[in-house]
This record gives sequence, structure tokens and C-alpha cells, in this order.
Amino acid sequence: MQTTDRPVLRDIVLIGGGHSHVGVLRRFGMQPEPGVRLTVICTDTHTPYSGMLPGYIAGHYDYDEVHIDLARLAAFAGARLYRDAVIGIDRAAHQVICAQRPPVPYDLLSVNIGSTPQVTQVPGAAEHAVPVKPIHQFNQRWLALLARVREHTGPTTLAVVGGGAGGVELTLAMQHRLRRELLAQGRDPDELTFHLYTAGATLLPTHNPGVQRRFARVLAQRGVKVHLGAQVRQVREGQLQTATGATQDADEIIWVTQAGGPAWLRGTGLALDAGGFIQVNDTLQTVTDPHIFAAGDIAAIEGHPLEKAGVFAVRMGPPLADNLRRSVRGQPLGSYRPQRRWLALISTGDRHAVASRGALGFEGDWVWRWKDWIDRRFMQRFSEFPPMAKRPAPAAVPAVSLTPDESRQALSAIAMRCGGCGAKVGASVLSRALGGLHPVERDDVLVGLQSPDDAAIVRVPPGKAMVHSVDFFRAFIDDPYLLGRVAANHALGDIFAMGGEAQSATAIATVPPGLESKVGDLLLQMMTGAVEVLNEAGCALVGGHTGEGRELALGFAVNGLVDDGMVGVMRKSGLRPGDLLLLTKPLGTGTLLAAHALASARGRWIDAALLSMQVSNRAGAQILRDHGATACTDVTGFGLLGHLVEMTRPSGVDAELQLSALPLLDGALDCVAAGIVSSLQPANVRLRRALRNQETLVDDPRYPLLFDPQTAGGLLAGVPAGQADACLAALRAAGFDRAALIGRVLAQGDEVAPVVLAP
Repeated sequence: MQTTDRPVLRDIVLIGGGHSHVGVLRRFGMQPEPGVRLTVICTDTHTPYSGMLPGYIAGHYDYDEVHIDLARLAAFAGARLYRDAVIGIDRAAHQVICAQRPPVPYDLLSVNIGSTPQVTQVPGAAEHAVPVKPIHQFNQRWLALLARVREHTGPTTLAVVGGGAGGVELTLAMQHRLRRELLAQGRDPDELTFHLYTAGATLLPTHNPGVQRRFARVLAQRGVKVHLGAQVRQVREGQLQTATGATQDADEIIWVTQAGGPAWLRGTGLALDAGGFIQVNDTLQTVTDPHIFAAGDIAAIEGHPLEKAGVFAVRMGPPLADNLRRSVRGQPLGSYRPQRRWLALISTGDRHAVASRGALGFEGDWVWRWKDWIDRRFMQRFSEFPPMAKRPAPAAVPAVSLTPDESRQALSAIAMRCGGCGAKVGASVLSRALGGLHPVERDDVLVGLQSPDDAAIVRVPPGKAMVHSVDFFRAFIDDPYLLGRVAANHALGDIFAMGGEAQSATAIATVPPGLESKVGDLLLQMMTGAVEVLNEAGCALVGGHTGEGRELALGFAVNGLVDDGMVGVMRKSGLRPGDLLLLTKPLGTGTLLAAHALASARGRWIDAALLSMQVSNRAGAQILRDHGATACTDVTGFGLLGHLVEMTRPSGVDAELQLSALPLLDGALDCVAAGIVSSLQPANVRLRRALRNQETLVDDPRYPLLFDPQTAGGLLAGVPAGQADACLAALRAAGFDRAALIGRVLAQGDEVAPVVLAP
């Protein structure tokens, strides 16, 4: 993530990670706009490039070659990436309504979400057909179909509904790949039968007759059965029916017909055309609201009806970026003029393609190579970025247009800030930001967050003792909502590792100075995520302190309850020879977060790490207690080896770790192999003296991860050997699907080093 000394003055929110928005992100990354913050809201971390998808389906490209990593691109642009689904826009409040998180405020908003197949217009299509969009869902079905064809013996019939360029290209790509799969297995590729349905009188109706004839010939040569004038009126499981009553059985029905806008747009009050697309003018502003822009397939430009083709979305990126920049500056906007003719390069499944432009058409293997060169060059722009030092420095003074009150606040934020109590966040900002939070209510919290008193009052129930812990760290991601969830989960980990029940928590937060509305939203997002996790744990947020600082940071002091007779308490000092060592979560958050800070980690690796960090150790601790765990700790900053040594020394035992058994997060090995480690790693590596035979395994690729500091890591516990298998099964059933037995406890030997490594 990036930090800056300049306060945030304007928020530009981008809904969707389509071809236009990736262009906006790149241009803002190349030339940052002082005082402007970008936020991308998208359900996926990897956005597909439509021009290469048929090649991916055909097997010519792998997944990463055809997907733009939004996480890396957003990091380059200094933008926040929020993984969520948008379900509405509150235009009066200037907020984007999301499915899982608090509303996201905007000053300017842009929509680039593509189109949605209208499967609901045909009875049964939504239930029994596979729409080609959204692409990530289609990809999962496609991979499942590949596996099914490999395993299935006998005929397989596929039907594709949609005779435009997308349907034809997809049909030929799937056929090419599946026939190759069968040939590789020594099977007859003619086990496959493809049907292509279109309601029109011809295929590819937006292209010239010569191109249409070329594809009619290719489809005939490949044995694809084309059904012209065959409008599909109903879909049942394994069967479709046309308007004439004709039916066709099919093992899979793929839906590639004309798409429209998503249903949630109808509730925004924005003007939509007959297809549900957002009506915009030539500046790409919506005709309804000048604060909202739209581009790509979702946009319908007045006076310029366009085919829903990726070429237009790509070319809208630069003028959209320029107009967003001009709009925050209060400058006149420019006009986007779509080209009257465009070049379409349509592949035939194999490494052959047809070019179509107006009345022209030509084909050849060389056309595919040309298309491949164009596509790879386009993708290179979004995977290779210039170093920060080589980018133009933003202007010292923001050019953002502000109201007089905002100017006063901005000057205050830029000026030297006070220390002491003068560094507190203002009371009005806090009350607005935290007023909507609803911490869980507990009978033993006598005075809590909603009271104006100086401190909370919490009762200790009879027969209970208090267990206390505190954790605090700087932000490691640009999403404050997720930061709140992870920080709360991390702080609760110590309580659960002791076998305690979380009771109450106080928050400690540092937020960068800025406009009151921006600071308030940051606090709301962060504390909403935190309170969700605390509430799930039955832990009441009872107070806290919020101050200003250069970087966003969050922590919690947590109180918990244990039996005052120490019954059920799990400590580090109880390991016994013969116990098996069990780890509940995979390792690797330290190296992955370090790589993320360098924009060197794949987005899906960070997604998986964040999901792991949000898994509460509460249920895991209870399962360990139920299976007689003799000792337990949570693996955090000192890494696996550091925390294991903290257990062996007071227990008076040695331990053996099996490197090959360590569960690892995806990408962790790639990052350490690239030499990327956490800043805390060198301090942790000093503990290598605790390893008895490290010289024999120091070259093992997993070795560096023994020292990797974890954020919201798993529990490390000693479990009696007779209970270990049952405990592992219970953990996996409870959602700890990467839990693993990683070693055993040994009697203390004469060696000074207590830990033995095994391959």
C-alpha cells in the first residue's frame, strides 16, 4: 500500500474492473492527481481480457496470461481495492451500496461492469444454462466441463445459444480444446457433438457477408451443427426447445446471447436504455447525474449506438481518465468520439483467425499471430510498471476544486499537527463515524461504548479470572474494512489460545489527517469490520482512543475470562513427550504481505491470505481443548519456530518439525524464492540457533517460512497421539481445511538446540 503526506480531498470510486477502468488506473498510476483517492469495487481480483479469452478456452494461454491482476494494478495506481458486490447507488448521499460492507462515499463515480446475460427472459435458462458472463463463474463451469469430458466415456453434446462473434468464437475454441483432450487420451474426438443456435437468419450479423461465409465454412468443416432462425424459447435440464417446438438434448448449454444491464441499476434513478444500459453523453457522464460516469459495454452513448465489443471499452479508458481528472479540477470536459469502423480479429479455435473491418475481410495463420502480438502487447501494459522513481512527481499543490469550508479543512490537514491531546480526532467526527456501530451487549458490561463516561466498567463473574492481551499494528492493506476484521481477529487470538472467552475490548486507532468526511468514513469502514468480528466472538467493544498520525494503524486491548481454578486453561508450558504437534492454519502471511507492499504478489494469493487471516481461532481452540491439548499458542510475529521454542523451553522438552508437512498459503514459496521476506524476518532468523540440524535442510524451499511472522495466524498445539487424528478431522470439519500434523514432541536430550528438523 502507498502512503502520502497529502490529505485526501476527493474520492473517485470505480465500480467494476473492466477494460475502461484498468486504463483509468494505469493513467492515474503514471500521473497521480494530488488530493484524489481512487477506490475500485469489484467482485474479482483478476479481470479477464476479452480479446484473449477464446485463446484461453482453446488452450493457447494460461489463466494469468489472459487476466489483469487488479490488486497489483491498484497498488501501482495508489488505489484501494474493495472486494464486494455492488447492489445500489444512493445518489442523494453520494454513496455506493455494497452487499457485505458499509456504504462507500464518492465525489465522482464511474461504472464499468460490462453486461449481464439476460437468462431470465427465457424460462429455465437461469437454472439450466451456463451464461458466459460473469467470466469467473463461466471459468469454473468450463474447468468442471473439461474434467467431466476427460472422465466421461461415450458421446458428449454441447449446445451454444448465440450466433454473434462471441458465440461463434467460443464454440470453435471449446471444440478445439475438447477434441485435443480426447486425442491426448487416445479417444475418438468425434464423441463430441456441437450445436450452435441463433435466432437470426445469419451468423455474425454485425459483420460483412464475406466474413459470415468464412465462418459458415469453418463451422461446416468442423462438424458444428448450425441452427439458423432457431430462437430458443425454453430450457430444461439437459434439453433446450426452440420457437418451432424442436428440441435438442445437451450435456451442457452455454448462453452467449445479447446481454443487458444488471437489475440493481433500475433502482438508481439513472436513465437507462431499452437494454438496461446506462445512457451517457459524449463526455461519458450519465445524462441524469454529472457526478456519475459510465464506460464500456454498460454505457449507451447518445447518438452513437455501438456494438458491445472490447475495442470500444479499451478506447474509452483514456478519455474517461482525462474527464475524471478534469472534473475534480473543475475544468471543462472533453468529448469521446467512437471510431466509425474498427478492426475485429476473430479466432477459429486453432491458431488461425479472420480479420473483419467494415466491408473488408481476410484470414490466415498470420492473422492469428498478429492478433496474438497485439493482445500480448496490450496485456504487458498492465503487468509491467515503471518504478515509482521514474514516474512524474505530482504537483505540490492539489488542483482539486474545493468549497471554502473544505479549503479550510485541507489547509489545517496540511499544516503542522499538534501532539498530545491535540492529536485526537475531533469529537463530532468520532460521533458521526461510530454512532452507527452496534457492539454486542453483555450483562457483565455495566458502562460501555454508548456511555459518555471516562472509562468502561466490566464485572468479573464469580468463579472467573481475567486474561488480558493487547495487539497493535500499522495497516498492511488499503481496505480499512478488512483491516478492521483482521486486526480484531489477531487481537482475539491470544485470548482463544489461552482457552479463554473474550469479554470486552478497547480500540486504539491512528488515522491520517484530512477532510472530516474522509476521516469519518475511514473510521466507519475500519470499525465496522472490527465490530463484526468482535460481535461474532461475543466480545463487547467498550471504548478506545483515536488519534492522528501519518499512517493508518489499529489495535485492541482485549479482556477475557477463564476459570479461576485454571480448569481448561491452555498454556505454552504443558507439552509432553509423545504429543503430536498440530497447526490449524497455513503459514506465509509475512512474505505475502511484504510482496503485496512491493506490488509483486498475485491478487489471488493476497485474497487467500486475507481469508485465512479472517478465520477465527475461537472454534479451533475449543476443539483442541475437547481433544485434550496439553499446550497451545497462536503463531504470530515470532514465526512458527519462535513460538515453538517458547513452548519447548518451559515444558522441558524437545521437538521435531517435518518441513514437508507444513501447510503453506498459495504463493508463499514463490515469494520467499524471489527473496521477498518481512522486515521482521531477520530478527526471527536469529532463532536458527534453536535448530539442531539446520545445515542439512537450509536449502529446502520451505526453510525460510519457519521464521515468517504471521498476522492472525493459526494455533500451534500439542495433542496426545491417541487424539491427534480425531482432533485433525474435527478441525477440518469446522473450516480449518489446511490444519495439519507437523511434528512431534520429544524427551529433552543433551543437545542445547531443542528443535530437530526432518524433511
